Amino acid sequence: MYRLYIGNKNYSSWSLRPWALMRQLELPFVEHLLPFGQPALWADYRKTVPSGKVPALLDGDTLVWDSLAIVEYLAERHAGIWPADAGARAWARSAAAEMHSGFQELRHRCSMSCGVRVRLHEVPRSLAHDIARLGSLWNEGLERFGGPYLAGDAFTAVDAFFAPVAFRIQTYSLILDTASAAYARRLLGLSSMQGWYAAALEEKMRDEPHEIEIQQLGTVLQDLRQR
Repeated sequence: MYRLYIGNKNYSSWSLRPWALMRQLELPFVEHLLPFGQPALWADYRKTVPSGKVPALLDGDTLVWDSLAIVEYLAERHAGIWPADAGARAWARSAAAEMHSGFQELRHRCSMSCGVRVRLHEVPRSLAHDIARLGSLWNEGLERFGGPYLAGDAFTAVDAFFAPVAFRIQTYSLILDTASAAYARRLLGLSSMQGWYAAALEEKMRDEPHEIEIQQLGTVLQDLRQR
């Protein structure tokens, strides 16, 4: 059975991508959660995963690290990871790759923290640009392939790559167009996303660098996490 190594559910956007995809497509795996801020645990993890990063997937003796590599590995073994239609598949891979390497200001200003609600101190032009591009991309996929997901009627890897953005939208009350906002709500309503969110709220672990960054860039209005 697959073994998936992830970080804290409250913070780890990279971990969420393969986790949500595998849960939503009902691919069995054993979860290994490595809390941030525990050096001894992470030092031991590096003996298995030399990059020292999450997520990582173990399939027997085969190690796959990085969320995009994990998705492609799974796509070689399971149907439904990417759309069956060649045109939709090409678009979905391109959109996922753009998310994987882009949207830097969105990542910086709106780091993932599922359990809090934050008002940003400012929305600079660079962040507004990322939000506008996000809306444009989502609308393109929804209109071109008919929805309700980005590349058609089924949840695929491209939706998993944008799943962390849905949590960011919820946390920071980001303003999107009607169709994009509805798509974000659709992601948040998925069983996999609900399961991740519930577990995130239960976590009592706090990672100081994440917490400090959030407080520097905004005002925490509400903390819904367990104390």
